[in-house]
Amino acid sequence: MFISINNVCFSYPNSESPALDHFSMSIEKGEVISILGRSGSGKSTILRLLAGLEKPTTGSLTIQDEVLFDDKTFLQPEKRGIGMVFQDYALFPHMTVAENILFGLFQLNRADKKKRLQEVLELVELEGFEKRYPHQLSGGQQQRVAIARAIAPNPHLILLDEPFSNLDAELQVKIRKDLREILKKANITSIFVTHDENDAHALADRIVKLKDGCIDLIGRPCDLLGIHPHPTPQFEQVVETRELATV
Repeated sequence: MFISINNVCFSYPNSESPALDHFSMSIEKGEVISILGRSGSGKSTILRLLAGLEKPTTGSLTIQDEVLFDDKTFLQPEKRGIGMVFQDYALFPHMTVAENILFGLFQLNRADKKKRLQEVLELVELEGFEKRYPHQLSGGQQQRVAIARAIAPNPHLILLDEPFSNLDAELQVKIRKDLREILKKANITSIFVTHDENDAHALADRIVKLKDGCIDLIGRPCDLLGIHPHPTPQFEQVVETRELATV
């Protein structure tokens, strides 16, 4: 298994209930996972814990046999090999598209930087936009730059926080399709959080529904269509069996 998350718990100070309660799941290489839930369900907390922006109370995270955190280990964010696309994209306004993408590639020499820049520009279909600034781009183009910047260092995992919240409704359908194609073409494992079921069903290989910090449902989009949000153990077994049958 590429990523293993085991029994992760977390509580914010002065909170009566945990923000995340025994969250566990395994993720295959190249899988696109959606964490779906209402505001306050704990979905953004998962991203913060995986990125290293918060320290869990208990639990462990392993990526490709490397422990990122457990009861003895806590790897700092910059050492985790995890990219993040923020809700507002967080592009540097004074930097061009090329400079934004190259920002995290300081360890490469000039020739390798140029090669990687062209690779990711082609991947997100922004060739010819290298010298433009963020304010000269549409919202969809800005998102592509943010994705390119996250992909450029070849991370183990990309985290996306509400990736469509800043886009006009008419753009969302196209951008969903484009984003899935980009992630699949790059074969990069990704987790995105959303409150929008349409986003989750259009993009994800598997959906994790959260409620009050706990997993309520988990399965493929086709398995979860029309399912009541409080599964029985028998339902969870059916979803798991269906997934195994497709492997």
